Amino acid sequence: MRIGHGYDAHRFGENRRLVLGGVEIEYEYGLIAHSDGDVLCHAIIDALFGAAGMADIGSNFPDNDGTYKDIYSMKLLEKAVEKLRSKGLEIEYIDSTVIAQRPKLLPYIGEMRRCIAEHAGISPEIVNVKATTEEKMGFTGRLEGISAHAVCILKEIM
Repeated sequence: MRIGHGYDAHRFGENRRLVLGGVEIEYEYGLIAHSDGDVLCHAIIDALFGAAGMADIGSNFPDNDGTYKDIYSMKLLEKAVEKLRSKGLEIEYIDSTVIAQRPKLLPYIGEMRRCIAEHAGISPEIVNVKATTEEKMGFTGRLEGISAHAVCILKEIM
């Protein structure tokens, strides 16, 4: 068994879609990033790479590579899972938390779990997504952006 942790954060910006866990969220701002800015997906990918003993998301999918400009991050998740499988590893469990004062994410959690599971080739029952606020503290509390943490367990493929 291998355990990994991932974290990501992005600032809000105008004229951007807000995508979290592969799901487009209705909100007045999106997240500024080279890709679609999906902090939840990025944290999960970093957790997977960490558990596999691999370099971080930025090393595997660099932001100076035009291939990844505005890419749907679920495509990056698919590529990350392929890399894990080539190392003889598969996902046993993912637990994640999105930190956002706004928008309220509860209505989207189930769809996020299903989307992550679908693109990772696993069951939604082994993907957990939670959302919380920082009670108006810090950059997320001041509505400057969103962050996410993820922990995963990988197991060796027999």
